[in-house]
Amino acid sequence: MDPFKQMGDWKKNMDQFFGDNFWDEFEGIIKPNIPQINLYQTEHELFCVLNIPGLHDLEKIDIYADMATLELRGVIDLEFGGGQVIKEEILQGAFERQISLPFPVRSDKITATYRNGLVYIRLHRLISETSNKRRVNVKLLEDE
Repeated sequence: MDPFKQMGDWKKNMDQFFGDNFWDEFEGIIKPNIPQINLYQTEHELFCVLNIPGLHDLEKIDIYADMATLELRGVIDLEFGGGQVIKEEILQGAFERQISLPFPVRSDKITATYRNGLVYIRLHRLISETSNKRRVNVKLLEDE
């Protein structure tokens, strides 16, 4: 007897009873988004802070901006090789996320830096409405 098949059957029955979109409300609780982000807005700029601990190779994170969407792809891997996990609260693994922005941004004027486990992205408001998706390079900030 396959327990995962039973879980699938149970979810299917719940979908029929509550509706197909019922589980969407619990998506962030059941499976939290990674990486966690903070998004700040000024009149003409957005500042996005991503929590990505253990990033050693900046080429392993992809950041794309296209109009009013910020796309994030990469892997959070803490690479701790000793002992048995007793408690694990730091989310890790591969991630792919799309964040809706409050206004379109310029893909040619984006900066991203990495320091102390955080990626800082600065985006500027777009005046034109034509799409120009472009990959954003992340620079390492040295401790001062």
